[in-house]
Amino acid sequence: MRRLDRFDPTLRLLARVAGLGSGRGVLLRLLLVVSGVAAAGVQPTAPADARGDAAQIAASQIDTAQVDTSQIDAAVAAALRGTGARGLALAVIEAGRVVHVRAAGARNAAGEPLRTDTVMYGASLTKAAFAWMVMQLVDEGRLTLDRPIAGLLPQPLPDYGSPAGFAPWRDLAGDDRWRALTPRILLTHAVGFANFAFVEPDGTLRFHFAPGSRYAYSGEGLILLQFVLQEGLGLDVGAEMQRRVFDRFGMRRTGMTWRDDFAANLADGWTLEGAPVAHDARSRVRAAGSMDTTIADMARFAAAYVRGDGLSPTARAELARPQRPITTATQFPTLQPELPPAQRRADLAAGLGVIVFDGPQGPGFMKGGHDDITANIWVCLERPQRCVVIMANDARAEAALPGLVEAILGPTGAPWRWEYGALRFWPAAAQALDGAPPATP
Repeated sequence: MRRLDRFDPTLRLLARVAGLGSGRGVLLRLLLVVSGVAAAGVQPTAPADARGDAAQIAASQIDTAQVDTSQIDAAVAAALRGTGARGLALAVIEAGRVVHVRAAGARNAAGEPLRTDTVMYGASLTKAAFAWMVMQLVDEGRLTLDRPIAGLLPQPLPDYGSPAGFAPWRDLAGDDRWRALTPRILLTHAVGFANFAFVEPDGTLRFHFAPGSRYAYSGEGLILLQFVLQEGLGLDVGAEMQRRVFDRFGMRRTGMTWRDDFAANLADGWTLEGAPVAHDARSRVRAAGSMDTTIADMARFAAAYVRGDGLSPTARAELARPQRPITTATQFPTLQPELPPAQRRADLAAGLGVIVFDGPQGPGFMKGGHDDITANIWVCLERPQRCVVIMANDARAEAALPGLVEAILGPTGAPWRWEYGALRFWPAAAQALDGAPPATP
């Protein structure tokens, strides 16, 4: 527990009571008792019950060395009840080994069960897997992180026009700043583009700042690197991801595009409003987010990643090394102004395809994945090689993800407010999680 003295007398009483019992196990049981009256998390018109949230805040840490995994499963069930989400899958990695994989709830509106081998949308978790593959190319000497892409492409980038599945590179004609772009700049979200060209009011691809000068999340930057690998190195990125990542780690139900064998056990999803939406059968490889996978497969990848399998020690370290300071209050909107230096979090930085931070248990990294029906998060602590991966096929579950991660790993220092902005967490434990005040409903 952290900073409990900042909360109301009810929380202090619960902390004292917990101290008379078996520590974190008692606190978890308090969480389960009060979960039925806790805040619904993402419902803007339903403020949290203060006493219920207090107990949940106190219960925000599960010591997996002291309690069995049934308590984690019970916490997942409580989170689904508390948020109203329909489905959530979770994996735990301890000392670089998968120790627990769990799926709960439904995979579709018919109520068919979500399973650990159900195919779910990976969303931006794709970026971390893509970066891992890129570092294998670096290990092989086929790519250099700091070599400008102008030296890799057979012709100037704008001359490629607007190729199918990619941004309108032709829009950069007359702006030679594209020549300064490197794989490192693209992987650390310092390209200067909006998240995607299609979100620009006029659909035009443009630079908003000098490449490499600051962080601003851009999926378009990773897709540009995909294009460079395709045109400059002659690689089929989908095939390389399959061979180098998915096949290597036994991720049998993972792919960068739709496969017909996914259909028999596939997760649809639900929006924040609870509306069911069918799974999108993606037909194009997109390094920024086209991966379909399962929680069991993602657990295998997360364990291999944190162990450093398949990469040199130098390449593995580079993935989660602080590469570029993050200078904004939140991740989105992507092109927001930078904070004054005194207000920035000094330990928060971009790695290659992940976000890195330093917390009470040492350095860690994380990657989220979001869309209208998807809520994914992956957090790892480097030194103990401990990770939690959560994939939810319901956007309402997002409010529970920080609490579940911290419950399992203990205090991580993960930048939850930067990741999720004003989202009202379930439990409403912003202070216990990252020191920021709870968002106003």
